[in-house]
Parts: sequence; C-alpha cells; structure tokens
Amino acid sequence: MKVFVSGSLTAIGSCMRIISIVVLVITVSALALTQVKTRDANQKTQVTRETTSMRKQAKATFGLKSWDEKTYNEIEAAPKLTRVSATKSYQGDIEGEGKLEYLMMYRTAGSASFMGLERVSGSVGGRSGSFVRQHSGTFEDGVAKVILSVVPGSGTGDLRGMRGEGGFNAGHQPPYAMTLDYGFE
Repeated sequence: MKVFVSGSLTAIGSCMRIISIVVLVITVSALALTQVKTRDANQKTQVTRETTSMRKQAKATFGLKSWDEKTYNEIEAAPKLTRVSATKSYQGDIEGEGKLEYLMMYRTAGSASFMGLERVSGSVGGRSGSFVRQHSGTFEDGVAKVILSVVPGSGTGDLRGMRGEGGFNAGHQPPYAMTLDYGFE
C-alpha cells in the first residue's frame, strides 16, 4: 500500500510539473502575442502620423475655358436659382482640366451663394489620375471666395487615397491663383 501511495504521489507530482509547464508556456505565449499586437498598433499609428505629416501644398493657376449658366427657377420677390456647367484648365503643381457643375442662388444684385462638384483630370505634384473636389462659396463685391475639399474615395490612378483642402479668391482678372493642401491615406 505504501508503494502504491508513493507511486501515486510521484505520478501526481509529475502531472503537476507538466501542468505548471503548460500554464507557463501559455502565459508566455499570451504575453508575447500582446507585445506583438502592441508593436503592430504602434507601427500603424506611426505610419498614420507620417502620412498625415507628409502633406504637401499645391499651388496652381486656372482659367475658364467655358461657362454655361442657365436659370432653372425664378419667381418674383425671391432669389434666382441657376445651374452652371464650366470647364477649367490648370497650370502649376496641378496640371489638367476640371469639369465643374455649380448650383447658384443670387441673393441681391451682384451677390450669390454657390456649391458644386468638380472632377479634375491630370496630375497633382507629378502624380497622375483624377479626383473630385467639393466647392462651397460666395460671390460679393466682384470677388468669388471658394473653399475646396477633396471628396474622400474619389481619387483614381496615382491620386487614389487623396485627401485635401484648399481654396481661392478670384475677381474678374484671370489667371486665378489657388492652393490645395493634400496628402494620401
């Protein structure tokens, strides 16, 4: 009986050592996996910071190749609503052509509010493709003030993943100067 109990205790001791080793291996593996995930998350954060900090500013001029404006709603004692189809040509850090559609509301004599979408095809900073910009602006005292933002997901070719903001103030004397601060996802 004593031999049997002693043998059982030895077997139990061996099992306990094996269980302890297994628990230790699992704990070390879990710790290592957590460190790998943390390192990967830190690398992704660093890449995001680098991408965001690598923004550039494009400076360009543009001219209007065409401007076709038509009234689509006009009633007495209310602002006139018009639609514009325009084509723009770009030179500088932005090279190419833009196809633009504006919706405009004339508030008082000589002033207006407008919004639009423009697809620019060509190149930005030497990268070729196309992208869409959203325009939001006003026209007062002979000057158009426009805020631009690149529509996320609109980039094609080398401009895929492009994001950006910019704008311009334009009077009646072309060429018109504009800037676009941009980067890529």
